[in-house]
Amino acid sequence: MTKRLFCLLVGVCLHLSAQAGSLVLKGEATQGSLMRGKLPSGTKVWLNDNPVDTLDDGAFAIGFGRDAKVSHTLRWLLPSGEQQSQTIVLAEREYPTQRIEGVPQAMVTPPESVLARIKNDNWLVANARKARSELRDFTSEFIWPAEGPITGVYGSQRIFNGEPKRPHYGVDVGAPTGTDVVAPAGGTITLAQADLYYSGGTLIIDHGLGVNSTFLHLSKLTVAVGDRVEQGQKIGEIGATGRATGPHLDWRLNWYDERLDPALLVPPR
Repeated sequence: MTKRLFCLLVGVCLHLSAQAGSLVLKGEATQGSLMRGKLPSGTKVWLNDNPVDTLDDGAFAIGFGRDAKVSHTLRWLLPSGEQQSQTIVLAEREYPTQRIEGVPQAMVTPPESVLARIKNDNWLVANARKARSELRDFTSEFIWPAEGPITGVYGSQRIFNGEPKRPHYGVDVGAPTGTDVVAPAGGTITLAQADLYYSGGTLIIDHGLGVNSTFLHLSKLTVAVGDRVEQGQKIGEIGATGRATGPHLDWRLNWYDERLDPALLVPPR
């Protein structure tokens, strides 16, 4: 099983919070992690020399993908003109292999007749994730979007019907079809599609500053693009649509193009 790693950021355990001068940063210092930070209003921020979006009050988010390098530099310029920096050292994670049998072969190696559909599906998802809103819902404490046992974990190498495929980038919650799915944090719906080829019923919530949640394999969607949703509000129902061998919710988390582990934001199960 994937371990939740509690690591050090210059001697401070990031499962709680870390402070470096004017910086407050919380999150787990491990690959796949979303970290939320706060600096004085008007501060400019860079991660590895790339500019980081901030809210007017100085709140920001940064994320590290499945195979991110272990050392990063967070740098910021205070309104006073003083420049400060912090080294972030991530723990490397080990990911399990998950073998899934009984998947329809057309979902493992799709026929040419559906390739255009898949390309369009991918465009819809990528476009929805381009949101650059200044919502601040990403700063809240997240909750689980559905009740049920964990049946798949972030980062695992997926082997469908004996064929190695891309790693799994979400956490799977197994539950009967029709089980409620709720918003883990507030935000705006940027995608609501009832039948994508691989992911079936699919929703995306923009939580602000590039942080968004995606929900796959839904049997029913109860919200529409443009809707404002609050944490705990019903957004759909679990199903087995798309590439699925049984009813479950696949919950995914992104920070812009970085695919993150949503399980790091909620209490362990």
